[in-house]
Amino acid sequence: MASSNGHYYLPNPSPWPIITSAGLFLLALGTVLTINSVGIGKWILMAGAAVIIFILFRWFGQVIGESEGGLYNKQVDVSFRWGMFWFIVSEVMFFAAFFGALFYVRQFAVPWIGDTELLWPGYDAGWPTAGPKGAVPITPDTIAGANQFSPMGAWGIPAINTLILLSSGATVTWAHWGLLKNNRAQLITGLFMTVALGLTFLSLQAYEYIHAYTELGLTLKTGVYGATFFMLTGFHGLHVTLGTIMLIVILGRSMKGHFRPDHHFGFEAVAWYWHFVDVVWLGLFVFVYWL
Repeated sequence: MASSNGHYYLPNPSPWPIITSAGLFLLALGTVLTINSVGIGKWILMAGAAVIIFILFRWFGQVIGESEGGLYNKQVDVSFRWGMFWFIVSEVMFFAAFFGALFYVRQFAVPWIGDTELLWPGYDAGWPTAGPKGAVPITPDTIAGANQFSPMGAWGIPAINTLILLSSGATVTWAHWGLLKNNRAQLITGLFMTVALGLTFLSLQAYEYIHAYTELGLTLKTGVYGATFFMLTGFHGLHVTLGTIMLIVILGRSMKGHFRPDHHFGFEAVAWYWHFVDVVWLGLFVFVYWL
């Protein structure tokens, strides 16, 4: 039975953490096996995904019910805020590792390889750079067939997507202002606009990826440039996808009458996450697309 200790809500022992761990393990194992063309991998991958989706509905649904049921007070709210803060810090470190890899490659590794001619004589150590098309071993004949690709420019879709994400940050803030004023129409309209902008961003990024693969010759195998480009933009796209899903959930809850001006950390947590995604994209636009 749930209890309180000094009016701090203590939930019952829960099976959700261990089930989530099992789902994540299946998801990771299935991904590795699928990448290595093991037949059972895709089934393990789908099983792990099914467990995670089940958890999202059941565990999050339980937390929402406890919140709307009045079980959470100021102390619990502070705990949630610290938890979300440290989660975002971990996400900052995640992207810092990839930005650090990009910086190291551009500023140190590529120039050093060019100075030593470690790859082949006459290697151009400029950025962006790519190696031969999987040629093993590297010979003068295979060097001539090196990857021919065009880097992704900054002032097409990437610039449009930058404007879209900056606008979405404004609309989610406008929605928050509506909630603080107990203006339900402004809250719902602002969230709807934010979701629409998030989906537009994802659609344009999908088109950008298709354009890169089919017309620019830019793929995940296009040397270190292709690898860093798709790792950074791909993981960011994944975070935008998750953020959009969370915004859709918050929109649905808002339409059902959830959240009050003095009790709405579920909304704020998603807004924090969305602003974090916006900031990461600004770094991507500057250091991956522009410079």
